[in-house]
Amino acid sequence: MEASQRVVIKDWIVRTHIPEGGGPCPVFLLLHGWTGDENAMWIFTPRLPKNALILAPRGLYAAGMGGFSWYTEQARAWPKVEDFATAVERLLELLNPALFPQGNFDELHLVGFSQGAAAAYAFTLLYPERVSSAAGLAGFMPEGAKSLAVGGRLAGLPVFVTHGTRDRLVPVERGRESARILEEAGALVTYCEDDVGHKLSATCFRGLESFYKNKLRGCQEKNEV
Repeated sequence: MEASQRVVIKDWIVRTHIPEGGGPCPVFLLLHGWTGDENAMWIFTPRLPKNALILAPRGLYAAGMGGFSWYTEQARAWPKVEDFATAVERLLELLNPALFPQGNFDELHLVGFSQGAAAAYAFTLLYPERVSSAAGLAGFMPEGAKSLAVGGRLAGLPVFVTHGTRDRLVPVERGRESARILEEAGALVTYCEDDVGHKLSATCFRGLESFYKNKLRGCQEKNEV
């Protein structure tokens, strides 16, 4: 992946990769896990298409143990869909061609790790018409998601889900449950499970890369006025 830059837009801090050449290009929104920041997801970018606008924003809320979060921390163990609603609405404001003219926001791909995967699932269930694909890495489905995952809400949507069987932070049953709920909503789920902890195995890293092959329309040519 080519060099990135860090930009500040209003109260967002975003690490970006701007594609070369024509545009607008497909957009990847990378959502970090609890206590992460705008740099945490960059480890995944070598597996993502190079001809894409990549946006990795910092979570809006300070996490109690340092770093940042996608919702204000509550006493309950697992967040609900509505806990992510404010962040999702703010992300929709950020995903704006006026701010990033290189992006084709009609082709938006979400990639989230751990809590960021839960945020990606919430985004996808709340605004399925805005999402072209989603990837949940070592993540979990927010509480209350089943009430939205009905009626073919995600019909035909490609989703990649991966989890480690030795994950002690987010039990593997949470990853399996996420895949089931997504399939119930009509998504086309690719599931990768391996004998690792709270991370991706080499096999699932390759699976992530393969997931995006032949799924992108590529960059469009700008219309000259």
